[in-house]
This record gives sequence, C-alpha cells and structure tokens, in this order.
Amino acid sequence: MTSVDLHLDVRAPGLLAGLIEALRDAVRTGRLAPGSTLPSSRRLAEDLGVARNTVVAAYKELTDEGWLTARQGAATQVADRGRAVTEHRPPVARPVPGDRPLHDLRPGFPDMSSFPRAEWVRATRRAIERAPGSAFAETPPAGRIELRRALADYLARARGVYAAPERIVISSGASHGLALLAAALRARQVETVAVEAYGLPLHRDLLARAGLRTPPVPLDQHGARIDRLAGGAVLLTPAHQFPTGVALDARRRATVVDWATSTGGLIIENDYDGEFRYDRKPVGALQGLDPDHVVYLGTASKAIAPGLRIGWIVVPEAMIGTVHRVLSATGVTGVLEQLTLAELLDTGAYDKHVRVMRNRYRARRDDLFAMIDGFDNGVRLHGIAAGLHALVELPRNTERSTVDSAVARRLAVHGLEPYRHPAVPRDRDAIVVGFGSPTSSGWPGALDALRRVLPGG
Repeated sequence: MTSVDLHLDVRAPGLLAGLIEALRDAVRTGRLAPGSTLPSSRRLAEDLGVARNTVVAAYKELTDEGWLTARQGAATQVADRGRAVTEHRPPVARPVPGDRPLHDLRPGFPDMSSFPRAEWVRATRRAIERAPGSAFAETPPAGRIELRRALADYLARARGVYAAPERIVISSGASHGLALLAAALRARQVETVAVEAYGLPLHRDLLARAGLRTPPVPLDQHGARIDRLAGGAVLLTPAHQFPTGVALDARRRATVVDWATSTGGLIIENDYDGEFRYDRKPVGALQGLDPDHVVYLGTASKAIAPGLRIGWIVVPEAMIGTVHRVLSATGVTGVLEQLTLAELLDTGAYDKHVRVMRNRYRARRDDLFAMIDGFDNGVRLHGIAAGLHALVELPRNTERSTVDSAVARRLAVHGLEPYRHPAVPRDRDAIVVGFGSPTSSGWPGALDALRRVLPGG
C-alpha cells in the first residue's frame, strides 16, 4: 500500500484532541480505507505544522482504540476492523507520554504477573499425555469437547448457568463471541440490539458492522432501565455493569427475563468478571433464569490472562444451528490451550487460582476505598462490590483536567467519556480505575499516584 495524503479538518479544542477526532472521522466516513498507510509521524507533523509528539500521541491513541494498526519497524495503517476482531482493548482516554506509563490503572486487565505458570505447565503436560492423537488434528469449530464438558460443570456450580456441552461454543475471546452472535442474529432477521448507555465502543462497533442498530438503554443506580426496551435483543453486563460498576437489581433481572419470554426477545449476557465478587454471595447469571432466551458470554481473560484468547458462548437450543452455520475456524483458540484449560477446570486448579486472586483484588479494592474515603469535595467511589475496576465520581467539569494531570504523572487511567454512547447526553464526570493490572509491588505507588491527581489530592 502506498502512503496517502491526508486532508484533515482539525476542529476540536486543542491540537491533540482535534487531530485524533479528525483522523477518527476520516476512517469512520471511509475517506481513509482499511489498509491505507498513513504518513510517518514526522511527515504529518510537518504537513500540519504541529509537534511530532502530538502526531505520535494521536497515532498511539487510535491504535489503542483499534482504528489503526502499528508494528515495530512498519508503517501505521488503517485497521481492517471488519476482520480484526480483538479481545477487550478499551479506548485510552488520553495518551501517556514517554515510552511506558509508570503506573497502569486502566480497567479490564488482571495482574498478569500472577499468571499461574507452574499450574499451567503441569496441566499442559497432563493434557498432552492424556489426549488422543486425533485431538491434535483440526480443532472442531465449536471447540474441543473436553473443554466444553469442563465448562458445563464449572459454569453450573460457579455461576448458576445451565450449560449442556452441546450448547457451548468456544471463541477466541468475548469480542469474537459477540461477533459470531451478531452474525447469527442478522441471519435470524434481528435488526436491533439495545446496548447500555455506557459500555465498550468496540462492542457497539461489532454489532453495527453486522448491520444491527444499537439504541442506548439508560442506566441508573439500579442498573439498566429495562422498562425502556423495545423488541429485538439487548446486550447487558448485569453482574457488574461496565464501566459504571452497578449490578442489575433483582426486580429488574426478573423484569428483563419476562420481557424476553413475552416478546421472543434475546438477552446477551456479558459475564466478563462475575467470578470476582467481594462482599456477599456472587450474583448468579441471568442465563440460569431462562436458558432459552439468554445467551451467556464468558471469558478466561480476567481470571487468568487475555493473551490466552479463550472465551465461550452458551447458546439457547433454538439458536445452536444458526450459530454453528456462522462459525469459522479463523481465529479459533489452539487445541493445546483448550485442553490445558479443561485440565485446570477438571482438577480444581482454576478455582484455586480464582480464590487467590479474589482475595488479592479484594485487598486492593479496600485500599482504594480507604484512600477515596478521605476526600470530601465530591470525589466518590462506585461499583466496588465486584470486578477489577471501580468508578471514581468527580466534581463537575473536572474529568478532563484529572486525566490531563494523570498524563503528566505518567499514570494510565481512563476517563468515563469514551465509553458514553454517542446518543446519550453527557451527564457525569468520572474516571474508570482498574485495580487489577498493577503488580503487588507496584500497587502502593499506583494508588499514591492516583491520590495525587484527584481533585483536592
């Protein structure tokens, strides 16, 4: 691909924000086609009369959001977002200068330094020894039966999911699973999938690229406003709403299931971190209330590591045929990883690792609460009963300055604004703080850095 000349209309306040929005708009409208090679950061900076660091920061943010792709030693290109479905990579609200952030509090990531290396090696050895030779042939489109059986047992006891192995499809992560479901829904003539007012832009994009409309569902302190649903389907994060952290209350859980039953609608339940609940018994999955009208999405990304690229879909019986017809071998997780995860589940090593990490994350959650509790100027913590992130509410009109202060201190955090549905008016200022990714030794420093950037800190 040859490099393209860009004709950018930089209008947003501030050079960096304006450049990011102009590039994003050029890709969104098709003026920059998938595969187009962008000018080097030096050349574009010269063309626009801006500092090269501004262009570098813009390219990095759009690469993190999935609009662009960049590899070491290669030119930056426009991503083919129709094919390159990636696991959870939320948008970076503001770029962090320097080679790397000193502290990383982005949501969506576990503590990768705690990957269960020894248990994984032992499970891999056992899986290889026990597997028949035929297991190392081409992976079945729906995934290895060993893993689907192990998941059926685990999900039933840990999340209250009715998951016969025949209803489970292994995916390359939650986003790949959602892309498969979007294609299956279109094949079934579904036109609309409602989404929560705040959520991952990547997921809205996946649904939209499949030709589905994505109207927003309002949120309040009790979760999604189920009374605002029309027909079709709805994508929910009921156990721990992403990113606000609120759980869908019991009355609304029953109401949305009744809606699906009475209208023939479909609930897509993204249970991305349901295993990590700290203050009371875990909130069971919606799927257990009505397996015929709820599709359950799960992933090993939070419990173990996103690099495994393993997720699962539990499909209503009436949809199994449609989902299987849209399955593709492209991007399916390798057989060895599937067999190893099955071994971890069967031996209880997976449960043990989750328990260890739950205690570690609970302690970090408590540290975060104690720190925020010392503020008395409108800084409040929400969504702390579960998960690996929390919402830090800020005084009005302070989100951008708080994120800017974090950038200056090389602290990676996300503002709430990038998660807002475009059709929803801005109604709050907050940052989304992930407490999973720092290592144990790095956590105190990350917490102190956060304290210093908050208003009044």
